[in-house]
Amino acid sequence: MGETRTWPVVAVAAALTLVFAVVAGVAASAAVAELTRGPSAAELRRAAVEEIAGRWERWPAGRVFPATLPYTSEQGGREQARRVGISSHYDCRGAVDTALRKPLAAARCRAVLRATYLDALQGIEITVGVAAFPDESQAAAAKASFPENGRPAPGLRALAFPGTVTDRFSQAGRQSSSLRQAGPYLVVTTAGQVDGRPARAIGAQRPTMFSFTADLAEGVAAALTAPARPDCAGREWRC
Repeated sequence: MGETRTWPVVAVAAALTLVFAVVAGVAASAAVAELTRGPSAAELRRAAVEEIAGRWERWPAGRVFPATLPYTSEQGGREQARRVGISSHYDCRGAVDTALRKPLAAARCRAVLRATYLDALQGIEITVGVAAFPDESQAAAAKASFPENGRPAPGLRALAFPGTVTDRFSQAGRQSSSLRQAGPYLVVTTAGQVDGRPARAIGAQRPTMFSFTADLAEGVAAALTAPARPDCAGREWRC
C-alpha cells in the first residue's frame, strides 16, 4: 500500500510567506509609481477646467471687474469704460428679473457678480454681471432663458450707486443688453443713459449706441477663461 505524503507545515508556511511578500512588493511598487508619476494629460485638463470654474469665488472682485475696460466707440475710436462700483451681494435671485430666477436655479446658478461702469463720455451706464455655473452645459441651459436681440428684460438688474452719476439707473431705464457664454460663465450686460430716462419714453434708438457694451462683456469673459498652466503643487489646483 502506497505511502501518503503531505507538505510539512513549515514548508507550507514558508511558501505562503513568499507569495504574500511578492504580492506586497508588487502592490508597493504600483503604489510608489502612482504617487511619484506626473499628472496625466487628462488630469491636467480636468484641473484646468476646475480652476477656471472656481475663479469667480477665489479671485478678488477687482480682478473679475478691473477698474477700466477697453472698448471701441460708436465712432471707431478706442476708449476706456471706468468702473463706478462693485456689488457686495452675489445671490442669483436678486441679480436678475423674476422671470429668470427659476431657469437660473434649475441650471444650478452658484452666484451672480455685478459691477457698474460708465462710458468715456459718462453718458451711458452699464451693469456687467457674471453668472457662475458648475459647468458649460449648465451655463448653456441658463443662456437659453435670456432674451435675444438686445432686449433688456427679462434680464440682469441694473446696479446703481447712490451719490454717483449712476444713482438714477433703474430697471425702467434699461435700454439694451448683451449676453455671452464663456465656459461655465454667462457674462451679461444691461445699459441705459445716466439721465435715468425710461426706455419706453425713448423713440427710435441708434442700434449702435450701446453696441460697445459687448466689448466690456468680452473683456471680462476673456480674463475669466484665459488658460493657465496647472500647478499641481499650488493650493488652488486639484490635479
